[in-house]
Amino acid sequence: MLAAERRDHLLGLLTNEGKIIAKDVAADLGISEDSVRRDLRDLAAEGLCQRVYGGALPASPAVAGYTARQAVAPDGKRKVAAFAAKLVRPGSAVILDGGTTALALARALPHELPCTVITHSPTIAAALLDHPRAELFLLGGRLFKHSAVTCGAAAVEAAQNVTADVCLLGVTGVHPEVGLTTGDADEAAMKRALASRAAETYILASSEKIGTASRFRVLPWQKITGLITDAAPTDPVLAQLMGLGVEVLRAG
Repeated sequence: MLAAERRDHLLGLLTNEGKIIAKDVAADLGISEDSVRRDLRDLAAEGLCQRVYGGALPASPAVAGYTARQAVAPDGKRKVAAFAAKLVRPGSAVILDGGTTALALARALPHELPCTVITHSPTIAAALLDHPRAELFLLGGRLFKHSAVTCGAAAVEAAQNVTADVCLLGVTGVHPEVGLTTGDADEAAMKRALASRAAETYILASSEKIGTASRFRVLPWQKITGLITDAAPTDPVLAQLMGLGVEVLRAG
């Protein structure tokens, strides 16, 4: 089989089965595992898969820059945001993550809602400036421009001194085996710090993130309250997640 044919075969496996097991592909094609691993390295370099132990998973499209991500699945993000906004009760304190879905959520909050919003995202804080009854707490630190959020030691320390009723957290990948992931180690650590300061944590994940993976794990499944997504109820990944005991809340 030519290299181009192997590439198409691997991409087909990612699309149809949601993962690649290198030893199985090698046995099916009658080639060495080293050959499969080289192909996977090439695909990963193009951003077409996320390599994991023993093979690869679909790469998340949500690892692009902040501006580019605003054009990815805007309808799905709005649906997830509208559902999540209902979890912010009058008088409650909410930790609101950064990113494009969280920005849609901030815009979905009722204008007169009395609440406290704690965030490490300047864009989220700016979006709520004209909400007269929203108290805003902006957590400082090094600005990670890719997601327009603060992270690093100073931001994590600031997060450890707040408490909230609910944390609404974004990720770039949602996969039954790998868990909840994102593309930067410091950002993953900041997300863990934020989630640890709330009584409940919900994950915001529009459908393009379901079944994909990024490099760094954010949280194990048992650390979250639920997953909010607009993915189709027939999506087999959602069935796997519910089998793991994850509460899946359908938006849309």
